[in-house]
Amino acid sequence: MKKMLTVTFFCWFAINSQAQTKLLTFEEAVKIGLKNGVLLNQQRNNLQYNEMQRLSNWAGLGPTLSINGQAIRIDGNTFNQNEAKVVNGLFDQVSGSINANINLFNGFSQVNKVRQSTSLAEAQSFYINRVSQDIINTISSQYLQVLLDIELLKIATENASTQQKQLDQVKEQVEVGSKSQVDEYNQDSQTKASQIKALQAEISLINDKSLLCLTLLLDPSQEIEVAKPKWDLNTVNNEVNLPSLITASLQSRGDYLRAVKNEEAAKFGMSATRASLTPTLSAFGSLYSAYNHAHGDPTVRPFGTQFSTDNLKKYVGLSLNIPILGGQQTLQNRANFVQQRVLYENASLTKKNTEIQVKSDVVRAYQNFNLYAKTFAVSQDQLKAAESAFQLETERFNLGVTTFVDYSNSNRVFVQAQTDKAQSEYRLLFQKVALDYAAGTLKVEDIE
Repeated sequence: MKKMLTVTFFCWFAINSQAQTKLLTFEEAVKIGLKNGVLLNQQRNNLQYNEMQRLSNWAGLGPTLSINGQAIRIDGNTFNQNEAKVVNGLFDQVSGSINANINLFNGFSQVNKVRQSTSLAEAQSFYINRVSQDIINTISSQYLQVLLDIELLKIATENASTQQKQLDQVKEQVEVGSKSQVDEYNQDSQTKASQIKALQAEISLINDKSLLCLTLLLDPSQEIEVAKPKWDLNTVNNEVNLPSLITASLQSRGDYLRAVKNEEAAKFGMSATRASLTPTLSAFGSLYSAYNHAHGDPTVRPFGTQFSTDNLKKYVGLSLNIPILGGQQTLQNRANFVQQRVLYENASLTKKNTEIQVKSDVVRAYQNFNLYAKTFAVSQDQLKAAESAFQLETERFNLGVTTFVDYSNSNRVFVQAQTDKAQSEYRLLFQKVALDYAAGTLKVEDIE
């Protein structure tokens, strides 16, 4: 009975542990990262503010219309404008007006503000696109590292197992006298070193998994397993054209397009500020009426007569303002214009710098893409040669016709060849993502 309970407990523990392990594909990791990305969500919120600013500036192009009303009671002296005299008593006054105003010319200040806010909103959209690509690229690098850690742990574990078997065999040979005691000590040291490498590889895997979970904002207490993407290396290693990549990057890179739109916005902002130094012309109109009632006055006219006829006033006119000398305000307007001009010049420099940065990223990614393809081909041949050499050297060592140093060196070369092959394979697998990221053409649907 006790044995049955023990078996049941371990079965439950195994099932429960398996249920807590989440299989995470690269596509799912990207979707989670784009959903939970803090910076990305913040920039999406900022875009809403930019859109509202744009609508606000568009509304500034239209006229303003307002309705004002007032009702008061006065007890005491007041001026009766109908009789042109001051009287004492209780008075009721009701007044109302409809006012309209439209800007006819103000140096195109509002037009440039509309253009500026539109460019800023577009710049924010491009920035959001680039932040999305930044997230995909970051996840790609971290996911690649976890996959590589798994492969390196596998290589280290297999090597530790091979060294342990070799140690057992050397011990048997020492017992029968075919090998010396020093060979056992050397092999034991080699075995312990391989076990340390395996433990270090496991530590690296744990740390890199934790970093990936932090980036994705996943629960760190939940164990995850990553799956190798089912991409064809032959498809990844396609010929790409550098000039076309550079052209595409200047049309697609969100950071460069953002710099272009920021330069436009700064230029429009400078033009809008310059308008404060030019004359302004506006048209206005107003419809006003009022009703006055003095308590105890039998000659008070009816409300309809006063409000619709006697006290009705209409105003229509033009207002022209020509700034000549405004003291501190004039100097402040000029200072604002100089500030905006400096911002425009700085934005132009930023755009130029970003353009060079984009081209440099594309050239570097293109060269890395080709070199990783060549490295992967060479690493395959290297692994075949190192594996054959290690097998032969192991046989020679067991037969006692070679030294432990030669055997140990052959094992080191074989393990390094396995590592080089794994690194070049996974880096080439993700190199297309890096190339698309550099060109600014990286999309979620491209990685599915």
